[in-house]
Parts: sequence; structure tokens; C-alpha cells
Amino acid sequence: MDWQGQKLAEQLMQIMLVVFAVGSFITGYAIGSFQMMLIIYAAGVVLTTLVTVPNWPFFNRHPLKWLDPIEAERHPKPQPQPQPASSKKKPTKQHQK
Repeated sequence: MDWQGQKLAEQLMQIMLVVFAVGSFITGYAIGSFQMMLIIYAAGVVLTTLVTVPNWPFFNRHPLKWLDPIEAERHPKPQPQPQPASSKKKPTKQHQK
């Protein structure tokens, strides 16, 4: 799954869970059944899992292009630059006699 696919899966998961939570609450309240509310929400969680967890093809529309190992060796990894010494030193008190 590529980065765009991960973002899409996360958004779908959030939207679907909220929709099923609201829908199951309204349905359970309307028919007066807590058990039916839980069954509808559980079915929504299962459906959400089936839609968002597997690596479906529509989650792979923007694949990343990786470098070949030979090409990666030609471009060495950048080394961290040493940090310059801080110029914000505390002023020293000079005692005058």
C-alpha cells in the first residue's frame, strides 16, 4: 500500500466507523433495542475492516519508485553536519576591586 493509499484507508475507516456508529444508534433508539444497535455497529466494524485492511488495488494507485541498489551506491547517504558552538554564552561577572 502506498502513502496515498494509507491516507485513503485511514479516511475511509474514520468515515465508515462514524457513519455506522450514528446509524446504529439511531436505529437502536428508534426500535428500542440495545442488542440491535450493537449488532449493526459490529457489522459495520467488520465491513470497515474488510474494506480498509486488505491491500486492495485502489490503494496502490501511486506506487513509489525505489532506486536500484547500484544507483543508490552512486548517491551516498548525506552525513549530518556538525552543529556550530552556541554563541549564546552567559556573560561572566568580573569582580572589580
